[in-house]
Amino acid sequence: MTSILPLLLFVAVATVTPGGATTLATASGARFGFIRSIPLMLGIAMGLALLAAVAALGLSGLLLAMPSLQTAVKAIGSAYLLWLAWRIAHNGPPHTSDGPARPVTLVSGVLLLWLNPKSWAMTVGAAASFALLASSPHRLAMLLGTAFGVAACISLALWCALGVLLARLFRTPRHWHILNLAMGALLAASVIPTWR
Repeated sequence: MTSILPLLLFVAVATVTPGGATTLATASGARFGFIRSIPLMLGIAMGLALLAAVAALGLSGLLLAMPSLQTAVKAIGSAYLLWLAWRIAHNGPPHTSDGPARPVTLVSGVLLLWLNPKSWAMTVGAAASFALLASSPHRLAMLLGTAFGVAACISLALWCALGVLLARLFRTPRHWHILNLAMGALLAASVIPTWR
């Protein structure tokens, strides 16, 4: 157990820190409420668990060996996150027709996660750093997938609950405009570390 404590700490910190997925969970909680945001949160958590497992099975080696593939993944993911940031920043209050009418689905949550450069960096880094915790790539895939999936569920639930709380506090269109701009800016800013 003591040998996996550093992994658990890494996973907890990596999933709870602000980024694209946490910003989306907060924005969804504010706009649609906790229950209607569950498919998004489950999709992101499942996507992260799957990505961590795939990284443990060898994706990390492929990405490290092919810098052009790394750049392509970062470029596509960054463009998509910036588009989402723009959409969030231009949303109106939840009770208006400005912004999406329905929450993100489970499948879209998985795809969103796979387009998030921070997720790629986290999982590839974890696969490389903690490879010696398991006796085979398959066991490492199970360990990383489980750790990231559970941690993401907890983290996203906390961020979504924060969004629900903000929705109760914000009463005017001006409040919502400020919140949406802030959420869009945070999501856009989450792209910056992937290009350093």
